[in-house]
Amino acid sequence: MKVIISNSDSRPIYEQITAQIKNLIISGSLKSGDALPSMRFLAKELRISVITTKRAYEELERSGFIETVAGKGSFVSGMNADFIREEHLRKAEEHLQQAVDAAKSAGISKEELAETLNMLYDGN
Repeated sequence: MKVIISNSDSRPIYEQITAQIKNLIISGSLKSGDALPSMRFLAKELRISVITTKRAYEELERSGFIETVAGKGSFVSGMNADFIREEHLRKAEEHLQQAVDAAKSAGISKEELAETLNMLYDGN
C-alpha cells in the first residue's frame, strides 16, 4: 500500500491518508479482509505522528471502510456492493459538478454539455 503525503496539499495529513486509502478500497486495490499497515508502521514510513495515523484510521472506521480488531490490527471491512456503488456515484457527482461549473462559466448550454457527456459515456 503506497500513501503519499504532499506538503502542497491544503488538506490536513490525516485527510490525505484517509482519502488515499478510501480510493484504494473503492478501486479494488485493497479488498475486503486485507490488512492495513499498523498505525505505528505507517507513521514511521511517512515520518509523521502516530496520532495523525490514528486519526486517519478512526475516520476510516467511522466511515465503514475499515474494521479494527484489538491486538490484531486494522482490516478492510466487508462492505457490500451497494455501499461501494454509492461511493462511486458520489465521486462521479463531484466530477460532474466541476464539469457543470466549468460549462456555466464558459457559456456552454446544458444541451451541449449533455451531448458531450453522452458521447463520452458511449465512447464516440
